[in-house]
Amino acid sequence: MDHKRLLMTAAILFALPICMTAQDFDDCFENRTLRLDYVFTGNSSGQSIHLSEALSGGVWAGRRHSLDTVCLEGNGKIEVLEKGTGKVLYVNSFSTLFQEWLSEEEATKTDRSFENCFQVPWPRNPVDIRVSLMDIRGEVTASLTHPVDPADILIRPVPVPPSSFRYLLRNGSPAQCIDLAIVGDGYTAGEIEKFYADARRAVEALTAHEPFSTLKDRFNIVAVAAVSQESGVSIPHRGIWKKTLLKCHFDTFYSERYLTAGSMTAVYDALAAVPFEHILVLSNTPVYGGGGIYNAILTCSADHPTFPKVLVHEFGHSFAGLGDEYYYDDGFNPMYIPEKEPWEPNLTTLADFSSKWADMLPPDTPIPTPEDSIEKENDVRRIWNTIPEETRQRLNGHLGVYEGGGYLSKGVYRPVQECRMKINECKDFCPVCTRAIRRTVDFYTEKAE
Repeated sequence: MDHKRLLMTAAILFALPICMTAQDFDDCFENRTLRLDYVFTGNSSGQSIHLSEALSGGVWAGRRHSLDTVCLEGNGKIEVLEKGTGKVLYVNSFSTLFQEWLSEEEATKTDRSFENCFQVPWPRNPVDIRVSLMDIRGEVTASLTHPVDPADILIRPVPVPPSSFRYLLRNGSPAQCIDLAIVGDGYTAGEIEKFYADARRAVEALTAHEPFSTLKDRFNIVAVAAVSQESGVSIPHRGIWKKTLLKCHFDTFYSERYLTAGSMTAVYDALAAVPFEHILVLSNTPVYGGGGIYNAILTCSADHPTFPKVLVHEFGHSFAGLGDEYYYDDGFNPMYIPEKEPWEPNLTTLADFSSKWADMLPPDTPIPTPEDSIEKENDVRRIWNTIPEETRQRLNGHLGVYEGGGYLSKGVYRPVQECRMKINECKDFCPVCTRAIRRTVDFYTEKAE
């Protein structure tokens, strides 16, 4: 190559807006949101991912630092890749209802499809998007890579619905704070004020618990009023089907208390007027139920007496990726295997316990840790309110490695004997869950040095 051509090549390269590192948000992205809708389909033997639509949204509400890392592994991830080099410009992890379904017996007999929506920052240049799903071993079971050109004329704006919204907690711009959106399902036009009152109760419940109470200045929480045709939500086991905007229903996977939103695209459409990272759906019903999926959605019934307790527990799932610490003695289909450490920060199989709460244990703690006699001899959940406060504090605060967790009575271990992630009766998160929540808040709001 001659001298003139070298100079021309260099001039072209320097003219291109190349992202030198994934941390340079303004070099790689605009302050806008790219929404990507997918359909995940398949069965327990094989899965596939299909792009449904790309849409342009409002301002970007996600993090602008540590763009090429994730807080937790999750069961899947979405990546924005630099065109040509494959360098990760942005990545986020998630879990999905589809992957939960894959562990159900139904998934061995038939195929099903599930809607999923993700938001990434708006790229300044053409990029590739890669979506991957992982199994319980952390191995990729399905992956899709597709191009996105921000100049594509078929990327349509997300229609902003004619709904109202109110900020219930506001501490800064979307770039500074974690943005939680609360939206209602099964609230008619005449019940909008009830929705706002229910949303305020939700905020009060969250901020009454540590560490959220001391970290609430890191959050923005907005309530978005979405109008449904009918009041209430669907309860299939009672033969009740309601016409609601988000299609919330109980009996997910035939579990009466498992309450989920039937349309993720409807949820995201309803929130188009506000910047958001995390989603809470309040269902206008007194029936007990809820569900939380990491970096996806939390759904909760608003009028059951246990609403505040269930809400906080499910937010532990959806926001901080905490695992369930309760367990069974039956043949529940396992989500955890001995050779793989769970990605949830409050569960371990001891495959790599040094990566969990080993640094928090008192010296000479036996592993596994024996339970107190009160745990061995009683259903503590039923007698919790009669137990002396000192004993309750020990059950909730004394760290160990107690067998039973993640729905399995053997082979999975939890940090304490009783925690907010184990029983509704226990008010507080344990020290391990508390640290995990703090780390999640820091990940979203503090730039890594």
